[in-house]
Amino acid sequence: MKKIAFIGAGSFEFTRELVRDILTFPALEGIEIALMDIDRQKLGFSRRACEKIVGAGGYSATVTATTDRTQALKGADGVAITILSGGPDVFRNDIEIPKKYGIDVCVGDTRGPSGVFRFLRTAPAMLSICRDIERICPDAIVLNYTNPMAMLCRYLQSETNLNITGLCHSVQGSVEMLAGWIGADLENVSYLCAGINHQAFYLEFLHNGKDAYPDIRKAVQRPEVYSEEIVRCEMFKALGYFPTESSGHNSEYNPWFRKNAAEIEKYCTHGTGWNPGEHAYILKEYFEREQTWQGEIQAWIDSPRIDIKRGKEYAAYIFNAVFGDNTPFHFNGNLRNFGLIDGLPEGCCVEVPAIATEKGITPVRVGKLPPQLNILVSTSAQCEELAVNGCIAGDREMIYHAVLFDPLTTTQLDMATTRKMVDEMFDANSPILRHPPLIHYM
Repeated sequence: MKKIAFIGAGSFEFTRELVRDILTFPALEGIEIALMDIDRQKLGFSRRACEKIVGAGGYSATVTATTDRTQALKGADGVAITILSGGPDVFRNDIEIPKKYGIDVCVGDTRGPSGVFRFLRTAPAMLSICRDIERICPDAIVLNYTNPMAMLCRYLQSETNLNITGLCHSVQGSVEMLAGWIGADLENVSYLCAGINHQAFYLEFLHNGKDAYPDIRKAVQRPEVYSEEIVRCEMFKALGYFPTESSGHNSEYNPWFRKNAAEIEKYCTHGTGWNPGEHAYILKEYFEREQTWQGEIQAWIDSPRIDIKRGKEYAAYIFNAVFGDNTPFHFNGNLRNFGLIDGLPEGCCVEVPAIATEKGITPVRVGKLPPQLNILVSTSAQCEELAVNGCIAGDREMIYHAVLFDPLTTTQLDMATTRKMVDEMFDANSPILRHPPLIHYM
């Protein structure tokens, strides 16, 4: 019997959707779903949800739940990691301290000063999990959903010997959105997508084997389409290639959309799409959901009917390809750049096409990015390399440099003020970063 362990299973939406998809594969019939979380209440909700899915589908799967990571990992063929290191009371500093200095972000989970410090806090927990995997189930396929995706994957791929990749739903989600804009059937769409996580681009987008970019260019001229993704449409018009990640996220990684209140109002406040980019969007969502999440989850569990149709998250397809019926699966994964994308730092984490088979996960070489994309992506990748190497070396100065060259930070702060902000963020995070000693304090 195969076994998949979910570490951070209290992440209800991810766990529920991934388990739903996994159970739809006949070759994974009878699988054990081992749920693990340190929060007993959230773990209990996830267990009840998974048991409801098993019952609704008439599956023979077994669902177990534990706060003991060793028990969850024992005998696992696959591991999905969906942890959140600290709640909104912890990561609010990632948003609120930069705002004091004029750096206004909406999510702050990927890069820039907010993403760097989220990475520094999360890295020890993720490494501890992976050390347990190395010890207990070293041959397992490990799939990470925790942000900041690129920095965490790069860190874990260099510091462990695990078969680990990171997965993000932005690639396939944006394909579905673009297909809808041009009236294309998803079955007839193909694409080549590459870059780094949350800053990848569709280098090719084909419909029935023909270039669909002319149709997309026409689509973004329609007000209802443009208003859905203002930042992304502006980037597409200027750079010639459509980015994968939502407008709110993208506005944080570039120097063009959040320099002042007028720009935020013009590009990032309005729009019908998810997360247009208003200040502290995700932080507000977390605080609001603290009052409602239990009721929302309970309502889903109590609902007489649930949808158990397979979705499009990559993890289930990858597990099926590796230790299910071995049907090869093509996806975009986050892997180290050893000859995959020319012009980006050697060994940095890139998001590129990959193939999952019974032999594991194999990335596909892309070659060169268009020069305008290379400038943009390379800047972010080099900042991420500084942050990861600073974490590994315990070098506070490298963390300062990683923030100093962040594109949004450079539009707002001089060198001395950037250092002052970084020092304040270190002070706010010192209880976590000092124990264990991750960064050398001066």
